[in-house]
Amino acid sequence: MIVAAPGLDRIQMARQAILGAAVRTPLMPLNVIDAPASIHLKLENLQPIGSFKIRAAAFAMASRSSAELSRGVLTASAGNMGLAVAWEARRRGIPCTVVVPDTSPQRKLDGMRQFGARIISVSFDEWWATLGARSYEGVDGLFIHPFDDEAVMAGDGTIGIEIVEELPDVEVVLVPWGGGGLSTGIASALRAVKPDCRVFAVEVDGAAPLHPSLAAGTPVAVDYHPSFVDGIGSKTVFPNMLRLAQELLAGSLVTTAAETARCVRMLVERNRVVAEGAGAAAVAVALSGSVEADRIVCVVSGGNIDGHKLARILEGDTP
Repeated sequence: MIVAAPGLDRIQMARQAILGAAVRTPLMPLNVIDAPASIHLKLENLQPIGSFKIRAAAFAMASRSSAELSRGVLTASAGNMGLAVAWEARRRGIPCTVVVPDTSPQRKLDGMRQFGARIISVSFDEWWATLGARSYEGVDGLFIHPFDDEAVMAGDGTIGIEIVEELPDVEVVLVPWGGGGLSTGIASALRAVKPDCRVFAVEVDGAAPLHPSLAAGTPVAVDYHPSFVDGIGSKTVFPNMLRLAQELLAGSLVTTAAETARCVRMLVERNRVVAEGAGAAAVAVALSGSVEADRIVCVVSGGNIDGHKLARILEGDTP
């Protein structure tokens, strides 16, 4: 199944469709005096569910008919897309099932249950297979893919439009890479409205398959090591998402879990922003000085971090 990147008209359509579900999040400067560039934070952690995924889920479901949605919805998610689909399903009064890997953080699982979702916990490999199959045996419902879906990317692309409206001279946008929907969606928008702006995917070592896949020109499997950065990272990439990354992105930049934890702590101390690991990874790359640009935007993709992990990070540890 080949999924195309959304055009600007679809992204603008998504922008209208998600009004009332998602909010326009602020773009604020990073409060670090000696930063290597002017760095701004796109605070998607302030969405109603604490993640950008509400944009994707809202438009993916708004794009489907009432008849399709009447059976309920199903998704496969490590956390934030599950929260988003469950939230939107609750708003629409339809059942929701989420297939999660057994490494999913408790806070996100609790949130999904609070929104009324039925949760099926499986091994990472079975979870990944569910993403490929776009279904789960014995579960009836419309499958909402968390990244390999044109409507999902269009919903994510609305972030790119907002960034350019508030910072027209942005040069680089750093975006966490989970499955690729967020970075390719934002890059699709920027290609239309700010074609000289470069978009880089951001990964964390131990769970960074895009970087070697781009180098090889084909999906590469990596030795996957889960960390507290649970919102991004996998063993490999979907072929279709690699194709879109090759077309739309300037590359992939990799940071460490330790540097990401340092930035989670720094965001709390300097900006009073609570970010989960995925949300702080882009900031870690921006502060590393590895990006040649004067004006950088980091997408803080979410803020759903378990309290005990945040407490350890604030004490100086890396969970």
